[in-house]
Amino acid sequence: MQSRSKARRPSNCLRIARSAVLALALVVFLDAAVVTQALGAPVSASDAEGTPRFLVGRAVADITGEPANSDKDGYLAPDYKTVGLHQRQRARAFIMADPATNKRVAIVVAEVNMVPQAVRDEVLRRLEHRFGDKYTKENLLLSSTHTHSAPGGFNYYNFYNIAAGGFKPKNFDSFVDGVYDAVVKADADLAPGSLDMAIGELNNASANRSRDAFDRDPAADRAFFPDAIDPQTTLLQMSRNGRPVGALDWFATHGTSMDKTNRLISPDNKGYAAYHWEHDVEHVDYLSDSDPAFVAGFAQTNSGDMTPDLNLRPGSGPTEDDVENTKIIGDRQYQAAAQLSTGPKTAIDGPIDYRFTYVDMGDTTVDPAYTGDGKSHSTCSGAFGVGFAAGSKEDGPGVDFLNEGTGNNPLFDRISGALYQASPALKDCQAPKDILLASGDLGLTPNILPIQLVRIGQLYLIAIPQEATIVAGLRLRRTVSQIVGAPLQNVLVAGYSNSYAGYVTTPEEYDQGDYEAGHTMFGRWTLPAYQQHVAELARDMAGNRPTPLTIEPPDKSSTLVRSAPGPLFDAPALFHRFGDVLLQPQASYYRGDEVKVEFDGANPDTDLRRGSTYLKVERLGANGWQRMYDDGDWSTRFVWTDQGLGVSKITVTWDIPADAEPGQYRVTYLGDAKPLIGDPVPFNGVSNTFTVD
Repeated sequence: MQSRSKARRPSNCLRIARSAVLALALVVFLDAAVVTQALGAPVSASDAEGTPRFLVGRAVADITGEPANSDKDGYLAPDYKTVGLHQRQRARAFIMADPATNKRVAIVVAEVNMVPQAVRDEVLRRLEHRFGDKYTKENLLLSSTHTHSAPGGFNYYNFYNIAAGGFKPKNFDSFVDGVYDAVVKADADLAPGSLDMAIGELNNASANRSRDAFDRDPAADRAFFPDAIDPQTTLLQMSRNGRPVGALDWFATHGTSMDKTNRLISPDNKGYAAYHWEHDVEHVDYLSDSDPAFVAGFAQTNSGDMTPDLNLRPGSGPTEDDVENTKIIGDRQYQAAAQLSTGPKTAIDGPIDYRFTYVDMGDTTVDPAYTGDGKSHSTCSGAFGVGFAAGSKEDGPGVDFLNEGTGNNPLFDRISGALYQASPALKDCQAPKDILLASGDLGLTPNILPIQLVRIGQLYLIAIPQEATIVAGLRLRRTVSQIVGAPLQNVLVAGYSNSYAGYVTTPEEYDQGDYEAGHTMFGRWTLPAYQQHVAELARDMAGNRPTPLTIEPPDKSSTLVRSAPGPLFDAPALFHRFGDVLLQPQASYYRGDEVKVEFDGANPDTDLRRGSTYLKVERLGANGWQRMYDDGDWSTRFVWTDQGLGVSKITVTWDIPADAEPGQYRVTYLGDAKPLIGDPVPFNGVSNTFTVD
């Protein structure tokens, strides 16, 4: 594979003299969208001493699932199957090790909707085979960006595979392979370096989609979020020899900028933020850079009620174009993180530590210290409410004729009451939620879940497998910060981590009965139960005690309902061969134009081309044809159309960027045709040459 002809330019950080740091800090302070809070000296202590305390490693790997006929995991909309790629999905691994204590932590941010327990377990099994006990349940934090425009079907709990039509082995394998590769590469990349942290605010990339529920919370909690959003954006930066080589940013907003009608795989706004920093700013070429100069991860926090659809309508805000919104909201997250990167930061100088255990969220007795009413209460087996089926009307509506809110669906409330007369204990525990499906009792969703507390110096991450609202997150953060003695802003909820089981609302928000409450699986006391559990982790960490592992989640592999097999065979159109060009490009184009080429092709699910590409936009240079763009780029689209009887049409479009180099170009399509008997056969198609002026 030929690499891009563009020369790699020095990063912004190399071009900025140290004498300009104060000026840059002033610019950041005056920025309307981001107000940086200086946490300490702009130069890390380790750099000043010339002996970095940590080993740091980072890497990125492809985890793209099936582009054809997959669900869009998160929207639960089986009528909107994928038909191609806008951008590839990636997993980014960040490893931080303290040689003095021999402790390390690996944080992986994957561009998927959720992280199933099964995926994490398989990744850990492979890592144990390669590394022994270097990476374990305790020190691997695997989280998702929560994009709703990526394939699913990789869960061992059948409910979460419904829209995919069942379990999809290729999507599972691609996810596992990519995460494993990212960790292995990051481990090989470990080298002396420093860690720095900065905290700022981003006020125009989220809105509260459940304001009525938020308004039920006590005034003191609401006062902490005067705009009903969590604006904190937190950057952890890796540097070597004074140069940033990695950045991991946490900010709360949903991965729903692309609405459910979009049918191309997209890592959504956080994926764009990472791509833009790596590719557009630092000039990383994902296909040829085995050791990228810079890796950027954009992770989630407590974004359960935070939507990027600022107008509180699906695909709307700040514009009425969901593709443009994805770019805008992603760019705002990048800009906030980049300003923190070049502004004042505090050096990470504390230890690396972690605690991990499994808890039975379906059967936890909660102490009065956490319930708030002076009484003990219990959680119960997971169940979906009617509000879940209604969906979040602001950015992910479900069943059109169902409404969010307790008591707003009288017919279905009565049906729910009739269905669960046989289980009054479950109904009482889940009240005031009207039960739609007792999924925990049926083994369709998990009750036993992982929780984790990770410390990286002054930064604490509470890793839970659910989507906490901002006030639920605030209470979890307060619980931990009071025990470990850390400032509240240094304690984050790392949501969507290590498994998945819906939402976490406050008890007050639960009573509202909106979508988030309907998807709070374990009843009204779910949040206090989590507070109690994470408090145990925090006390163990503060007391330097191990955390016991008393239960394990069940192995659900034998209960899997599998999806229908993929394409049985591929066939060319009548009088054509695979790779024939059906629609040639025009002879010439200008920057800003769209190039469109159609090929006689094959179903792309035959070979996901992980770590490769289905297309190349090539430019004729002094050394021949050189790849300039591929299917991982924002400017390209790869669309598959089923023509029937195994015949496929492939459409490649390229929106010529404003900075595209003039010259002679062509479009190449790479495919794999599956015969009725035998192995797939690779082929390609090449368009006519055209000019970009």
